[in-house]
Amino acid sequence: MDSKASISEMKDQLRNLNRALPEQTRGYGAMQKAIKEGGVLGVKEKEFIALGIAIATRCMPCVEFHVDALMKAGATREEMGDVCAMAINMAGGPGLMYAAKALAVWDQLAEA
Repeated sequence: MDSKASISEMKDQLRNLNRALPEQTRGYGAMQKAIKEGGVLGVKEKEFIALGIAIATRCMPCVEFHVDALMKAGATREEMGDVCAMAINMAGGPGLMYAAKALAVWDQLAEA
């Protein structure tokens, strides 16, 4: 698994989608921005929530994007471990598998 390459490939695919559906993706982007910048929780806390949901719903590109965002937001591997534990609690065996993937993404991106 090469998370850095996977993230880059997904970004390329999203750029293609943005060109195909500019109005719709612009609307989605505006919603994301409003959510991240508004409210009482910080970006890191919101990314923890997003990672937990990504693990529970088994969205590997989402896991990679949110782990990367958490690293940029100053999260620690230990904090992420707590989020993974809660996701496992909520998602059972499949959550366990994706939590392991999330930690592998962290370790791989930390090496880069």
